Amino acid sequence: MASVTYVGHSTVLVDLDGTRLLTDPLLRTRVAHLRRRPSLALEELRDLDAVLVSHAHYDHLDLPSLDVVGRSTPVVVPRGLGGLLRRRGFTDVTEVDVGERVTIGAVTVDATFAVHDGARGPLGASGSPLGYVLGGTRKLYFAGDTDLFDGMEELSGELDLALVPIWGWGPSLGSGHLDPEGAARALALLKPRLAVPIHWGTYHPVYLGLRAVPSFLRQPPLRFVEAAAAVAPEVEIRVLQPGETLDL
Repeated sequence: MASVTYVGHSTVLVDLDGTRLLTDPLLRTRVAHLRRRPSLALEELRDLDAVLVSHAHYDHLDLPSLDVVGRSTPVVVPRGLGGLLRRRGFTDVTEVDVGERVTIGAVTVDATFAVHDGARGPLGASGSPLGYVLGGTRKLYFAGDTDLFDGMEELSGELDLALVPIWGWGPSLGSGHLDPEGAARALALLKPRLAVPIHWGTYHPVYLGLRAVPSFLRQPPLRFVEAAAAVAPEVEIRVLQPGETLDL
């Protein structure tokens, strides 16, 4: 039995072989100047076996959201970020680097390379950004935040599902991100059976949502589906709205 629930932004609940893993929890209605557009059912995020954090940016390693998950919940983070959580009172923190593996319940978690900035501001903690490959009766890839990189095709090989970022929280993207067309090119390298776009449709700056839903909350998956059909037609795309679940 395996399923994924797109909670929103880069947060995905993976239920694989009875092991429940949550990626990059961002669970607040308001984060600085950002507002969450869809509602969130926090009760569905209880009884987790672990949290996987891809990098240090505030919209991926959000301490108040991790507090909601619970400070006794095991957390896997890039090497260099563990002290930040331990000082916060988290009691089960594992730091990993590219190529390292941890086992959580029935699932293996392999840390993979990513191209992104890994610093938490100019004076904050820093660690190399990561993706994660989850292995069990199904094989899943969570890309975190990344751009295309040499060697991405080496992650391919019987991937059942790729969770690929296609946007962010504003009308434009900085470096180290995949846009819809870049995410489609990533699928051509990864060759998964299925792909679910993430990192879109959830948060927006407050001042851009006063009169109408900003277009960047709706358009990226449409562009992604069109681009994927052109460059990776063998990959089946499932677009999940925040809160929706896909059974594998």
